[in-house]
Amino acid sequence: MERLLDIMARLRAPGGCPWDREQTLQTLRPYVLEETYEVLEAIDAGDPAAHREELGDLLLQIVFQARIAEEERRFDFAAVADAISDKLVSRHPHVFGTTAADGTPPPVVKDSDALLRQWAALKRKENEAKGGGKSVLEGVPREMPALARAERLTEKASRVGFDWPDASGARAKVSEELVELDEAIASGDRARMEDELGDLLFAGANLARKLGIPPEEALRRALGRFVARFQHVEAELARRGIRPGEATLEEMDRLWEEAKGVSENIPRST
Repeated sequence: MERLLDIMARLRAPGGCPWDREQTLQTLRPYVLEETYEVLEAIDAGDPAAHREELGDLLLQIVFQARIAEEERRFDFAAVADAISDKLVSRHPHVFGTTAADGTPPPVVKDSDALLRQWAALKRKENEAKGGGKSVLEGVPREMPALARAERLTEKASRVGFDWPDASGARAKVSEELVELDEAIASGDRARMEDELGDLLFAGANLARKLGIPPEEALRRALGRFVARFQHVEAELARRGIRPGEATLEEMDRLWEEAKGVSENIPRST
């Protein structure tokens, strides 16, 4: 870490790299997302070397931002590491045996559900101490992918009891929202259609959470199947000397059904 921090300092110093010296927190924003997605792709590929490399690229973004903050005399990388270390210890009193400020002994956590409730309660106290904590939904970034954000929001609400008892309630809600979408489509009201489609997608994300399936991952897997099947259709049409735009819908449908057997072999992490 010291070597990496020294390299970053040199790149940002006078006489360092012109590009690195020009960067700001705003210009670095897209790279944080890009490197995060590349880490996910490396995990999916199951390639340890690629995973290690992409984690390094993501770490660079953290070091880069910390260096800029240090130059602006706001905080440094050590403060970042200390902050997360303090948070982990305070959020795991059952592991580190930490006693609360009021002298309350560390709790005994029997299962993961109790742990999540404890985590939420501790986080709420921390937010209140910082002037926040007005809503249990705080802390879910607005810029998250919408499906992932829907999962996190409903998960947070569930920790205070606002949830279906089981997946059947969430599944019934999907059917209810689908009926309302059909009604909106029949009305021809675009704004209403958009609202009802959003409600349907939200209900689907909530059902995925109740089933223990991350909705973002489920959609990514569906996209992987779509790409594999459509490319099979393209390849078969090319083999027959037909361009996709020249094929009939019936021809493409037959090849699509044929492709299903091929795409079923896609690894689950795709």
